[in-house]
Amino acid sequence: MIEIIYTESYENRVRRFLKRHPELKNQYKKTMTLLGLNPFHPSLRLHQFKTSCFSGYSISINMRYRISIEFQIIEEKIIPVDIGDHQEIYGK
Repeated sequence: MIEIIYTESYENRVRRFLKRHPELKNQYKKTMTLLGLNPFHPSLRLHQFKTSCFSGYSISINMRYRISIEFQIIEEKIIPVDIGDHQEIYGK
């Protein structure tokens, strides 16, 4: 199982996000559980991306909302960085 390291800043972002979108709470939990079990599961739609501010990976909560992550498979650690819609994550 992969270790997911939650930073304080990420946990604050998640709290704000779930306060705005309480209907996604169960879907978010399912996404994070699946990430810990198998980060390459097709339903997560893991892919690498790069913006002017961040270079890392993204997984999908659903077709609208994403989680950006730092992904270090060698050490089997994942650090969630941000959560939001397509525009918030990719800046598009």
